[in-house]
Amino acid sequence: MEWTDDAVVLGVKKHGETSVIAELMTRERGRHLGLVQGGRSRTLRPLLQPGNSVRAVWRARLEDHLGQFKLESTGARAAKLMETPHGVYALQTIAAHLRLLPERDAHPALFAMLNIVLDNLTAPDIAGELFVRFELAILDELGFGLDLTQCAATGRRRDLIYVSPKSGRAVNREAGAPYAERMLPLPPFLLVANPLEVESASLATIEDGFRLTGFFLDRHVFGPRAIDCPPERDGLIRAVRRAMEKEEREGPTL
Repeated sequence: MEWTDDAVVLGVKKHGETSVIAELMTRERGRHLGLVQGGRSRTLRPLLQPGNSVRAVWRARLEDHLGQFKLESTGARAAKLMETPHGVYALQTIAAHLRLLPERDAHPALFAMLNIVLDNLTAPDIAGELFVRFELAILDELGFGLDLTQCAATGRRRDLIYVSPKSGRAVNREAGAPYAERMLPLPPFLLVANPLEVESASLATIEDGFRLTGFFLDRHVFGPRAIDCPPERDGLIRAVRRAMEKEEREGPTL
């Protein structure tokens, strides 16, 4: 059997003296493992860094075999991502979140969102916004998507400022006022359909976003599976906070 697909490198594990088992997120076949002969060589090690985009050819005798990858670079972004703490933590958290998905299940929409996130992790505010959206996409792909399009109580689409912790649906200011203490804040940037059209969000709204997605990840994913939230996620939130606070004090780095 053989197929070819676009992919992002998530990580590698040593296999024997010279090879590795590569973990990729592919466009059409989801998270997929495969052997890379000579993957520990000087030639292939730079290619196999997490975050890089590749064109992958997979071959195996049978579909359920591990198989072998032949990889060609289509986008070397790993070095840039490793320059900042929030970039490093984001890569690690992305891989942990994608491992929540069954292996070899296709998630093309999530693959597209993954590439948007990886291409825009340089600025901490944009990184924070996009990562919250990525976590919402993870929830959606796992069957626990939130409905932030209209008020759960009135059906109105204006003045949405809360999310119900029970239903995961948006609530407007008037309907949610009597229950405000129990509601989760809805960050305004999540009401913009195109993530790349959002202006820089404040640190407070980004932290509200992480609190929102963290709540539902704990309720629907980590809790039922009896697993802990990846510690890299807390590292990412701290790194975004530190970077944004530094920019507020010193101005953005040009």
